[in-house]
Amino acid sequence: MPRATNAPASRKRRKRILRRAKGFRGGRSRLIRTAKDAVFKARQWEYRDRKNRKRTFRGLWIQRINAAARARGLTYSRFMEGLKSANIDLDRKVLADIAVNDSAGFDVLADQAKAALDSKGSTVSVETAA
Repeated sequence: MPRATNAPASRKRRKRILRRAKGFRGGRSRLIRTAKDAVFKARQWEYRDRKNRKRTFRGLWIQRINAAARARGLTYSRFMEGLKSANIDLDRKVLADIAVNDSAGFDVLADQAKAALDSKGSTVSVETAA
């Protein structure tokens, strides 16, 4: 009886691993055993970093909003508080885009936030070191 090796399925499985390991350095892209370990580890980082990307972008948006708000005499937290009390529901991604690309639009938002804070009865002032 001839020996059955399941060759087509094994070859397909190995090719799939080596295709995913393309671009890795050294034996990690050529040797099936090390490539399999490298691909497994890379997929763990891939999963983790999909979560981290969201965290990183949120931080970037907050920095952009804060810089634009401080240029208009508000801190980030006071600006967001003013928007919330003015019932303006824009997420941070959109606010950051407005802050970078549409300064006139951000001026309007800042004025509305200040007005909402003033009507609430709180002070709005930030000492800017200029």
